[in-house]
Amino acid sequence: MARFTRRLVLAGGGVALAAVGVGGYLIKHPRPAPIGFDISPEELARARALLSRHLSIDAHAHPGRTFVDGAENLSGLVWLYAKLGTFEKRTIADMQAGGLTAAAFAAVSDFQTLGAAGESLTAVRNFDPGEAWISYQRQIGNIQALSDSGLVRPIKTLADFQSAKASGKPGAFLTVEGGDFLEGKPERVAQAYADGVRSITLMHYRNNELGDIITSAPVHGKLSDAGVAVVKAMNAIGMLVDVAHASEATAMGAIRASSKPVIASHVHVQSEKLQHPRFISLDLAKAVAETGGGVLGAWPAGIGVVDLNGFVDRTFELVDHVGIEHVCLGTDMDANYKPVLDTYANLPVYVAGLLKRGMQEPEVAKLIGGNFLRVFAAVQSV
Repeated sequence: MARFTRRLVLAGGGVALAAVGVGGYLIKHPRPAPIGFDISPEELARARALLSRHLSIDAHAHPGRTFVDGAENLSGLVWLYAKLGTFEKRTIADMQAGGLTAAAFAAVSDFQTLGAAGESLTAVRNFDPGEAWISYQRQIGNIQALSDSGLVRPIKTLADFQSAKASGKPGAFLTVEGGDFLEGKPERVAQAYADGVRSITLMHYRNNELGDIITSAPVHGKLSDAGVAVVKAMNAIGMLVDVAHASEATAMGAIRASSKPVIASHVHVQSEKLQHPRFISLDLAKAVAETGGGVLGAWPAGIGVVDLNGFVDRTFELVDHVGIEHVCLGTDMDANYKPVLDTYANLPVYVAGLLKRGMQEPEVAKLIGGNFLRVFAAVQSV
């Protein structure tokens, strides 16, 4: 394999970046995403004022792509993508500029096994024994270092969200995308919780010991017995169960196994007009909402939409499907595919778009943070 340096990637880079953008969903959009609607200074000021009054939380994100730091044994374009490095300080500054209270800082459990496949990712190899756990420990250490440096405030309890807002520093709650690092061992849930992890997305881009992914042929055809045990362990300790990326059978199994509300942190619903492998069925969306008040994260991927106005449309569609009480924000920031909300600095513009369409402040407050907080509280009440 030819050696690519950071200088070559950034200088020669149009072709390389384009290739990663087509092959994966992780590369940041090369140009700022267009807004698609007019906004007055008064409307923007109103949105900023609303954000100052309420907690705002991103249920799924990878701020600054911390997960790539130190990754090993990577393949092809994913190796090249990791060589672009991290940019946590920039994204954290955007969080402050946009008035975001807190975000998930997600590790990517299966990152080292992934390769590009069209407009998606896929596992191109199996883990070596113990590799998934070592990768998890590295990634969690990277995120914890951000808190230790004082760039963000760690969030482990419900009260920590309010403390983060009062401090003026963005809050960071630890999540893991993909339960691969558990290696089918439910006892590792307790260790992850001790590490500060408060949510696990059971699946990502690799069928693992817990179940099947939505974008590949099934292996288990259900949530596995190990998956059931993991969900119950998460319920018992107070950790959010996230069914984004899970096949319908696996997700429905998690919903049945869980005694607490579940979330689908970054999704959209299939429609007659637009079908996509990453979109979920309306039946599954309603099932998530009915698990004691579960929530679905409005996801600004550039799939069938080309600007922020399209994401406002998509948010209202999700509200129409499951009700305002069951929608939260799940941007997948800094690792999304063609994002139309591509910087937290534009969060006030998005909020202004919701208000402009007639959504009232109490409804916006639920969507940007209140609904997620309700579920977080319900899950932590063990």
